[in-house]
Amino acid sequence: MGNEMFEFDAALGDAVFAYCRERLSMDPVPLDYGSLHPVAPELMKGLIRPEGRNAKEVLEFFEETLAPAVVSIDSPGFLAFIPNAPTKNSLLFDMVVACSGLNGTSWLESSGVVVAENQALEFIADTAGMPADSGGAFVSGGSIGNLSSLTVARDVGRAKRPALNPRDVRFAISEDAHSSIGNALHVLDVATLTVATDDHRFTRESLELALAADPHPENVIGVVATAGTTNAGIVDDLEGLGSFARDNDLWFHIDGAYGGAAIFSSTHRHLFTGIRHADSFIVDPHKWLFAPLDCCALLYRNPTVARKVLAQQASYLDVLHEGTDEEYEWNPSDFGIHLSRRARGLPFWFSLVTNGTAAYESAVQSAIDLAQRTQELIIESDHLEMVRPSSLSIVLFRRKGWSAERYNEWSHELLRSQIAFVTPTKWEGETVGRIAFLHPNTTEAMVREILDSLRD
Repeated sequence: MGNEMFEFDAALGDAVFAYCRERLSMDPVPLDYGSLHPVAPELMKGLIRPEGRNAKEVLEFFEETLAPAVVSIDSPGFLAFIPNAPTKNSLLFDMVVACSGLNGTSWLESSGVVVAENQALEFIADTAGMPADSGGAFVSGGSIGNLSSLTVARDVGRAKRPALNPRDVRFAISEDAHSSIGNALHVLDVATLTVATDDHRFTRESLELALAADPHPENVIGVVATAGTTNAGIVDDLEGLGSFARDNDLWFHIDGAYGGAAIFSSTHRHLFTGIRHADSFIVDPHKWLFAPLDCCALLYRNPTVARKVLAQQASYLDVLHEGTDEEYEWNPSDFGIHLSRRARGLPFWFSLVTNGTAAYESAVQSAIDLAQRTQELIIESDHLEMVRPSSLSIVLFRRKGWSAERYNEWSHELLRSQIAFVTPTKWEGETVGRIAFLHPNTTEAMVREILDSLRD
C-alpha cells in the first residue's frame, strides 16, 4: 500500500467537482467582499497540525470563510485594476492541466504541450503582424515577460556596443511605462532615459527630442513602448518608435500586457501596426484574451537570439539541448526567466480552438464599445465629466466636487452592496474615477447603476 497522500479519495473528488461545477455554473459570478470580509486570525489558528484534518471539512471552511474574502476577478462587476474574464472552456481545461500533472518545461518531456502552445503563440504573432518565424513561450505574467525580454535586449545591446561600459547602457522608456518595466531594469541594473510624453503618449518625436538633449545618446540600446497603458489605455506611437528603432539598430520591446489584445478589435487594430517592428512583444491572455491566471504570451522576432541568452545550462539539462532541431524541437524553458513551468498556455489554446477566433474578436470589441457608450453617458450627465477621452476599454472620469476620501468611500459602498468593484486612481495628481472594462458580460445597465450611485 502506498502513501495515503497519493491515494484518490473518491468522496473528496466528488465534493471538489461539485464545488467547481457550482462555481462554473454561476451566472453572474458573485463579486464577494475581499478585505471588507476579513478572516479573523483565530479562525486560522491551529489548522496546520501533525495529524491533518478532514478534507471535506477544510473544503467547506474554504467555501464559507476564505472564498468570500476574495473579490472575484472574473465577475462582470469587477471593473478595477485590469480584470480577468476566463471563458468557461479555459477554466475547465485548466482543471485538465492540473489533474493531468502536465509539465511544460521542455520538448523532451512535453512535446504535446509545446506544439499546442506554439500554435496559439503563432496565431497571436500572425495577428500582431510579426514575422512568420517569431516565437517564444507562455510565462507567468507581464512582469516576467518584460524581465525576460529586457534581459535579452540588454545582452544584445551590450554586444553591439562593445566600446561602452556594460553598466552604462540604457533603455528609453516613457513616464507612463508600467511599473514592471522600471522594476525589470532595476533588477537588470540598467538605467533609463525617461522621456517626457506628449499628453501621456510616447512618440517618435518625443524620443528624438530627448535623445537630442541627452549628453550620451549613444548609451541608449533599446526603446520600450506600451500598447495600452494600464491606467488609461493609451497606445504609444508604435509605428514611429518602431521605425526609429529599426533605423538606429535599437532593440524595440512592446509591453502589450493589457492593451495588446486590441489587435483583435475591428475598430482599433490599426493602432497596433507598429508591432511588426518589435524585437519582443508581450500580451497577457489572462487579461483581455479570456484565459485563467496566470498566463503571458512572450514573443521574440528572433527566438534564436533569446535562446542564446536565456537557455539554462547544467549537466543534467544537456539532454534537452543536445542534437536539438531548432526548426522543430522547442524548449519553452529557453525563452523566459524560468525553468520548471506548468502548461499555462493550454487553457488559452483550448478555448481559442473550441470557441473560434470570431468569438474572441467580438468579445474584445464589446469592451471597447461599452467604454465608448459609458463615455457618452458621462458626457450626458450633470454630475460627472470625462477626465480624458476613453481609450481602449478604460474610462477616466471625475465626480464633480469629490475628494479622494469620498471616492474611496464610494468604492467600498459599491463593493459592500455587491454592485461592482471600482477603485479610484490618480491622474496628474488628482484622484479620479476609473472603470476598466474587459468582461463581455458587463452590461450597460450595470454601468448606469454605477453612474447613478455617484449622484449622492
